[in-house]
Amino acid sequence: MGSNPIPAESEITSLAGHRFPGGFYSVAHWENFLLTECTGAALLPDGLVHPVALFHIPIAGAGTSIADMFALGQAESDLSIVIESYDWETYLSIREETRYAVSGSITSAKRCRNDQGNVYDRIQFCFELRTPDDSLAARVTITWHYTRNML
Repeated sequence: MGSNPIPAESEITSLAGHRFPGGFYSVAHWENFLLTECTGAALLPDGLVHPVALFHIPIAGAGTSIADMFALGQAESDLSIVIESYDWETYLSIREETRYAVSGSITSAKRCRNDQGNVYDRIQFCFELRTPDDSLAARVTITWHYTRNML
């Protein structure tokens, strides 16, 4: 990152449909304890996982990382990402020690221009967590703007 040239619009739009390797993720009790402690909340009963875990479970479970997501969109720097949204849809309670199958893909990738005329690339990622019986437990949709320094 840093002095990378601005990617061609076609390089960005071609990212739509990209699939991450996928994989599995189980939240250990100690991990849930630490995540919950960081929020200042009390541990939830019956092995329920604190919702803050949805910031990292989908990304790690799908076999990717924040750094990989930055690189896919050819971020100019760590500071060139603007978060549009993190949308969490939970259908079933996320529980400790449950092995969730995680899949992820890029659902949208396009070049945009804001009201001031500045160019950015809007990339939307979607991750799903499925229970051992293949029920949809959660869907996380992340939308980032990759700001471009177009001179």
